Amino acid sequence: RTAGPLPSRGDTDGEGWGVRGKMGPAGQTGDRGDQGQPGKRGPTGLVGGKGDMGPLGPAGPKGEKGERGKTGPPGICKCGQIILRSAFSVGITTSYPEERLPIIFNKVLFNEEGHYNPSTGKFICAIPGIYYFSYDITLANKHLAIGLVHNGKFRIKTFDANTGNHDVASGSTVIYLQPEDEVWLEIFYTDQNGLFSDPTWADSLFSGFLLYVDTDYLDALSDEDDL
Repeated sequence: RTAGPLPSRGDTDGEGWGVRGKMGPAGQTGDRGDQGQPGKRGPTGLVGGKGDMGPLGPAGPKGEKGERGKTGPPGICKCGQIILRSAFSVGITTSYPEERLPIIFNKVLFNEEGHYNPSTGKFICAIPGIYYFSYDITLANKHLAIGLVHNGKFRIKTFDANTGNHDVASGSTVIYLQPEDEVWLEIFYTDQNGLFSDPTWADSLFSGFLLYVDTDYLDALSDEDDL
């Protein structure tokens, strides 16, 4: 029997199959379907390396005030270990000194630290601070125009008129002095130098003393003592 073409699938007698035809062209893309259900969570990955430090964040809000701390131990005061003194009191043994020059008070009553010079009549500051100065002058026969001088400038002046009897002139003031500052008494008006002294019964005095030391100077001495 001579072989012929295979029967197609549509043959009714069912004796054979036809040859498969070629694939046709792709159809058009269909519409997107609905989103499916989420899948199961996958396994945890490995820990990554540490990243670089990020920039500094903005300052946070101010916190509430904390509780008061405990009282600390008392400090150590060394001020009592540093004793600074300056004082003098001097008199004069002659009368009617020359005007417009430092009056030489040559009778030393007290000058322990030696800050007053009896040869020049000047007090020379050695310790910076606040000083008190005063004078009590006996006058006779003339008027008295006397003043306290600080570095060449009058700080106070007093004038006493003589009425024919002995009298007493006085003055006082407070001055801040630096080291090497000079203070003295001086007659400031011509022929008004009625300063009188008689060692047997009348004195004329010039006095001064340190009230308190400059605190910065005292602190500096304390710091040096620590060294």
